[in-house]
Amino acid sequence: MTTDMPARMLRLLSLLQTRREWAGHELADRLGVTGRTVRRDIDRLRELGYPVDATTGHAGGYRLASGTAMPPLLLDDDEAVAITVALRTAAGGLGGIEETALRALAKLEQVLPARLRGHVTALQAATSTITWENRGPRAEATTLTVLATACRDHEIITFDYTTREGTPAPRRVEPHSLVASGGLWYLVAHDIGRDDWRIYRLDRLTRPSPTGRRVAPRTMPEPGPDPASYVAAKIATAPVRYRAVATVHASADSVLARTWALATRVHPVDESTCTLDCSDNSLPRIAQTLTSLTTLETDYTLDADPAVVDYLRATYQRSLRAVHRTD
Repeated sequence: MTTDMPARMLRLLSLLQTRREWAGHELADRLGVTGRTVRRDIDRLRELGYPVDATTGHAGGYRLASGTAMPPLLLDDDEAVAITVALRTAAGGLGGIEETALRALAKLEQVLPARLRGHVTALQAATSTITWENRGPRAEATTLTVLATACRDHEIITFDYTTREGTPAPRRVEPHSLVASGGLWYLVAHDIGRDDWRIYRLDRLTRPSPTGRRVAPRTMPEPGPDPASYVAAKIATAPVRYRAVATVHASADSVLARTWALATRVHPVDESTCTLDCSDNSLPRIAQTLTSLTTLETDYTLDADPAVVDYLRATYQRSLRAVHRTD
């Protein structure tokens, strides 16, 4: 139970920010107080200038009006440093957020104590990031925000989606979660029109629009309820343009430890042999995955489509010509 009134009101204000609407009894349970105390605290917030709307009905509820100004953040030292460093390295995989992150960073650094500014500067100066591949923005920040809010509120949304074949089509879904994988963002959702679960790449998704209709959360199918595992399994079994499966003379654990392959792509044959499914829509990525096997210093055989074999042979020949030029 929160007995200190200022601390309780800060806690109440924080709760009102996390959800669009709270029932009165839910707030009372979270704060460990009576419904009467909640109503009094709501009145105090209104007196302080925070517009809290009340809803009628059997249970009754409260919501913080949109656009409400929030009080200063209360952060400990570790939290302040973590947020500042995160802002300085923001925008990986998000479009249109760089300038926003810099503005937020400038505001935050103005209020950081001198001792923390020194820690942040030292940490940032000592670290750097390597970008191995640049495929452009993976998701717009505004799109990510709309989808994250819909997942939180279990609100049906509509959007336009471009399929793998390049065909645009409208979608109406019950959103569940957002998952980042391999530099891309995915939405896990139940597609209402198809009455089935789907994953959607956010770089193919446009015009997300909340409908205002909320639904009860669904239970994810196998291998749920972990959204990351579900997305990994779907990616591993999705149709691809080029097939390539390597049989590696090494244990599955060693292949997973020395390559960037997904666990769902590596299957043990016995204690000293496994298969690695390198199939992909990109020939260069297949070559990159196979190249990572060289760190194991072991042999492997490859069962692959002719296009994959031709690409690998051409790549090998270029490497040989480069070596001969240096002889």
